[in-house]
Amino acid sequence: MALRTLESLGSLAGTAVVVRCDLNVPLKDGVITDDGRIRASLTTLNALLEQGARVTVISHLGRPDGKPEAKYSLRPVADRLSELLGRPVRFADGAPADTSPDLADGEVLLLENLRFDPRETSKDAGEREEFARELARFGTAFVSDGFGVVHRKHTSVYELAQALPSAAGSLVASELEVLDRLTESPAKPYTVVLGGSKVSDKLGVIDHLLPRVDSLLIGGGMLFTFLAAQGHPVGKSLLEQDQLDTVREYLRRAEELGVNLVLPTDVEVAERFAADAAHETVRIDRIEQTGFGADGIGLDIGPETAAEFADIVASSKTVFWNGPMGVFEFPEFAAGTRTVAEALTRVDGLSVVGGGDSAAAVRALGFEDAQFGHISTGGGASLEFLEGKTLPGLEVLGWQA
Repeated sequence: MALRTLESLGSLAGTAVVVRCDLNVPLKDGVITDDGRIRASLTTLNALLEQGARVTVISHLGRPDGKPEAKYSLRPVADRLSELLGRPVRFADGAPADTSPDLADGEVLLLENLRFDPRETSKDAGEREEFARELARFGTAFVSDGFGVVHRKHTSVYELAQALPSAAGSLVASELEVLDRLTESPAKPYTVVLGGSKVSDKLGVIDHLLPRVDSLLIGGGMLFTFLAAQGHPVGKSLLEQDQLDTVREYLRRAEELGVNLVLPTDVEVAERFAADAAHETVRIDRIEQTGFGADGIGLDIGPETAAEFADIVASSKTVFWNGPMGVFEFPEFAAGTRTVAEALTRVDGLSVVGGGDSAAAVRALGFEDAQFGHISTGGGASLEFLEGKTLPGLEVLGWQA
């Protein structure tokens, strides 16, 4: 069965619609530092408002412990959403049960953080269904447009979609279309770039994509587990000892499948984990002879590796990238991530930045969203989809892999 989209709901003029967005944006001292997810919600919201719908927006922010916490309030999001929509956005700072659902045509209401109520993430289906009924008061139709949460079986993702006539918004539909291309019909050569801290976070993706890709490039903290599996010393760098055998099996499988699994030939090794730490570029085959020795910590791929990765990426027709190449938050260790990001902008085909830290990195480094083929809004959801998992928030909207 195909994914139900907005068109399946018919005309929504004068209709009260609940829209689940992913407005889980980063905040610093109450100020939004990256409004990418808010901007990503605008296409669906504007489409509904142009029809004259009455729109109630729902979302979560952060990880409050099932009770109100001021630092996780969505009030700053309401203000920014109002600016981007060019119209007032009412904000309900109380519980949904205490908030009036009455809106005029074309009016927008944003409810407070859903995770202020423990029933949003409860493992008890009865509690989630009860909360879904309270949220369903705000509409006669439901639009799921928070791709970053479709892998969660939470009230606003799953039960609410069952309580009302429901469909996917344009963001979820477009995310699904792109990710489906990565697994079902990728143009060749197909390259996957994986970074981030842990191999264990990427096991499912490697398993599922290894038979499909031409090149797999490994950077970030996870690279040191691969290097250790080959017998290289890695000092005090990130290392998952319990994954060494798994990584050795990936290396074996890649060779068997003819996949070009590329590991760094040089890394930036620092004396400590700090932005101002003394550091030097070290070739992998000479890491034991460096001044840092057993106490060194790798914080980025080296320039030789970055150039090799960039050449492979830029010459590919399909690229999926998830996870920074180093500690990009420290300017001295952002070069690898910047080089790979720049190469993605030169791909003559489909380039996908896989959400999460990767999306944050490209924006923090000054790249524009439009420079890439697609920037996913859901890091965890993207990875689980590419692992071949069933995502509850898509399944409930009719999607079958």
